[in-house]
Amino acid sequence: MYLGLIILVAIVAVLLILVVLVQNSKGGGLSSEFSGAGTAQMFGVKKTTDLLEQITWGLAAGIIVISLASYIIASGGASDAGVINSVNIEKAQNTVVPGAKLPTAPAPGATAPAATTPTAPADTTK
Repeated sequence: MYLGLIILVAIVAVLLILVVLVQNSKGGGLSSEFSGAGTAQMFGVKKTTDLLEQITWGLAAGIIVISLASYIIASGGASDAGVINSVNIEKAQNTVVPGAKLPTAPAPGATAPAATTPTAPADTTK
């Protein structure tokens, strides 16, 4: 379902790009692309820009609605505010880090244990 929404957003985005590219900022737009009898009345400059503007707004609104729907589907409809569900976070919380258990500092007023110095191993080759 989520993948379908992503594909749908991509298709709508491509359509939006094409509609915007068809528009002409000087007022020609789609009506200048057609030639022949009656096209000036059927696809007049004013009607073409109104139609293309409505299509542009519709496609933009469609992208927003589909994006919000994909967010709701991705979150699983969970109402937990501020909770991030991620596989990486779960792995990080369950991973044992080497050296994670460091010695704790002695309590105030207690004497620290004497530091031991490593001794060289005895020469056993004799």
